[in-house]
Amino acid sequence: MKTNDITIDNYLDSHYIHRSNWLRAAVLGANDGIISVSSLAIGVATASTTRDAILLATVAGLVAGALSMAAGEYVSVSSQTDIEKADIEREKIELETMPEVELQILAQIYEKRGLSKTTALQVAQELTAADALGAHVRDELGITEVSQAKPIQAAFASGAAFTVGGLLPLLVAIFAPVTGMEYYLYAFTIVSLVALGAVAATTGGSNITKAVLRITIWGTIAMGLSAVVGYAFGVKV
Repeated sequence: MKTNDITIDNYLDSHYIHRSNWLRAAVLGANDGIISVSSLAIGVATASTTRDAILLATVAGLVAGALSMAAGEYVSVSSQTDIEKADIEREKIELETMPEVELQILAQIYEKRGLSKTTALQVAQELTAADALGAHVRDELGITEVSQAKPIQAAFASGAAFTVGGLLPLLVAIFAPVTGMEYYLYAFTIVSLVALGAVAATTGGSNITKAVLRITIWGTIAMGLSAVVGYAFGVKV
């Protein structure tokens, strides 16, 4: 009779939470790339009769948006990283200056999670002996390898995803007829958003219908408002 060897790594690989950081940045980037560039192109298309103006706005929006997303994501996640590092350093000092207090804090955490007072203290003692800082970082501060911020990874995923997403409406602006281009952009964007929502939901193991509806509704609102702005100004370039 054959038995399957189950390891912790294999078990964790069957879950999706370890993908949350880069998936969030990638989905946000692609979604923003599609909607932002499409909305910009639609706004210009409703107020222009020439392809050059639409292409210029689309390319400018794509480049500026990709750089902005990457830089913004890097700065944001770096700030989170700085806070995490500062907390870890503070925890090191506390473990050196008041180890008994820290031990009791750890035991109380486990007790609140359902362990008896005696068992909680024993677990805290054993984990402290094995890796005191690791136990406190994980259980007191809530910082794990999965949740830990990675600025470069997030910035690259966000910027690259925005570029990929923004290229889709750019292709429409290049090849679609100028007359009625806003409708071509809208239709193509909706299809792209549906595909993005489905891929993101599948990759993250979440509900596909909910993801598709959420991304499509908000994308439609953004493009609709951009078209209203273009029609309101009524400028023909």
